[in-house]
Amino acid sequence: MGNTFGKIFRVTTFGESHGKGIGVVIDGCPPNISLNLDFIEYELQRRKPGQSKLTTRRNENEVFQILSGYFEGKTTGSPLTFWIENQDAKSKDYEHLKTAYRPSHADYTYHMKYGNYDYRGGGRSSARETAARVIAGAVAKQILTPLGIQIYAWVSQVGNIKLSKSYSEIDFHLIESNPVRCPDMKMAELMEAEILLVKKRGDSIGGVVSAVILNVPVGLGEPVFDKLSADLAKAMLSIHASKGFEYGSGFRGVEMYGSEHNDIFYVENQQIKTQTNYSGGIQGGISNGMPIHFRVAFKPVATILKKQISIDHDGNEIMLEGKGRHDPCVVPRAVPIVEAMTAITILDHLLRYQCYKNLFKSL
Repeated sequence: MGNTFGKIFRVTTFGESHGKGIGVVIDGCPPNISLNLDFIEYELQRRKPGQSKLTTRRNENEVFQILSGYFEGKTTGSPLTFWIENQDAKSKDYEHLKTAYRPSHADYTYHMKYGNYDYRGGGRSSARETAARVIAGAVAKQILTPLGIQIYAWVSQVGNIKLSKSYSEIDFHLIESNPVRCPDMKMAELMEAEILLVKKRGDSIGGVVSAVILNVPVGLGEPVFDKLSADLAKAMLSIHASKGFEYGSGFRGVEMYGSEHNDIFYVENQQIKTQTNYSGGIQGGISNGMPIHFRVAFKPVATILKKQISIDHDGNEIMLEGKGRHDPCVVPRAVPIVEAMTAITILDHLLRYQCYKNLFKSL
């Protein structure tokens, strides 16, 4: 249980960090969609390990295979299945952790819940699983883009270094211009220097990924339990190492009066818009046509090279020292993952909304 996301565009991931490989089954993908396989590869390269000195040295080529649901260059409507073989898993790096509970990892909770767990890189709790999500997101993007829906994510904070620009001030073309994926070159340099300094110390640091969705039609979201905001929150908080989600004014909104926070409606070119967007493009759990913008907080990576006290399976105190290959900061590689989960969520809600529209047309 717990490995499937979505109601109509249903994404199920499988596989472990140090198993034979990982994969994804997309059920409910519309038929006759011509997929650009190069774009899927491009998205995987954005997420892959070993892409810069800021990331883990694990070297996965991320070569994927399509096992089902694709024929003569188009989706068939049957389950669309992708598979990536793990090529650079070094399980021996984790032998010393076979009976250890690593601080702030999932070792203890997985062991208590299931009675066993894959200590080799964390198994399903490893961010390796997110490559499967990126594939599904790349498929979803190819359906959304022709409809004019655009999704952008970028690093807006590393530790205490913050990019204060709003989404309306961002030059999205600059996101991929540096390894941090911050669309401000001066801030990107400061963030990169901080990550490298932390890495040199054998430590890790957290950060924030901001995102915006443009040209979302009015009406997406299913109150009360499947509000668009609620499903976006679930999507983001399901990403490994994520610790917080806010959209629109978020927590800053508590410092404002209602007279300041209310988004005033007006009409422009026969379209209803709002003068401000503190609602974050979602009101009552339903998209209102304005840009949907949000932020996702990511914790510092739990595996560090500094020595730490912990316990083993028998409750004995032990001294741990991280080994293997790990990111000192996850946010640069989290950017395509945030975009992927956003695309999956938006497409799923768009397909739900189309069901309503088609039903009403037939009545």
